[in-house]
Amino acid sequence: MTSSPSVILLDIEGTTLPVAFVHKVLFPYACTALPALIRDRADEPAVRSAIEETRTLAPDMDPLDRLMAWMDEDAKIGPLKALQGMAWAEGYASGALVADLFPDVPRALRDWKKAGLTLAVYSSGSAPAQRLIYGHTTDGDLTPLFSAFLDLEMGGKKEADSYRRILTNMRWTATDVLFVSDVVAELDAAQTAGMLTCQMVRPEDGTVAGDRHPVAHTMADVARQFGLPIPTDAAHP
Repeated sequence: MTSSPSVILLDIEGTTLPVAFVHKVLFPYACTALPALIRDRADEPAVRSAIEETRTLAPDMDPLDRLMAWMDEDAKIGPLKALQGMAWAEGYASGALVADLFPDVPRALRDWKKAGLTLAVYSSGSAPAQRLIYGHTTDGDLTPLFSAFLDLEMGGKKEADSYRRILTNMRWTATDVLFVSDVVAELDAAQTAGMLTCQMVRPEDGTVAGDRHPVAHTMADVARQFGLPIPTDAAHP
């Protein structure tokens, strides 16, 4: 067992939330909602800014066409993420969207928070979109459990400097932070920055385990490997 962390930094897709929810629920919803959002809310500063940024990045293509193409590519582009977040906000507010996290996640988050651990999120989805996911789950509003929602403003998730920036901004010590993600390249970057790392390998998502980081299949596995409180519903398998 490695040293026990005091900060748990979590990826979302493939780690706490099934990939299928993102690609089969969130993306199709945004794809359907985006044209109307751009048409009906074009005068709003945030929408106008995202459209202008899209024009700057792709001047030879209609902004909506470019945004839809980026969505098909699952591109990690700022204006797309901002507009997706706005579309999802409408969906969550209407009740059309409810996040169905992996069943082991809510109990682990609550138990770790109760034990005094600091919980935070680092995802390519915008911070507002992250709050929407955790604020509208089948287990209720989980946002009070988290101390920070970090997004691409910190930099790309496969770049070590992004994790160094997080450490500086949050005033965390690298060896106190455990980053949990399903993506090996992200874990490599976090490890280079000095963080502890664990790869979440969810059988439901077909994640392929690497050999450079500890591997877990549930949050209880993470707890056992890193000396964290074992979630109460997994204490006696």
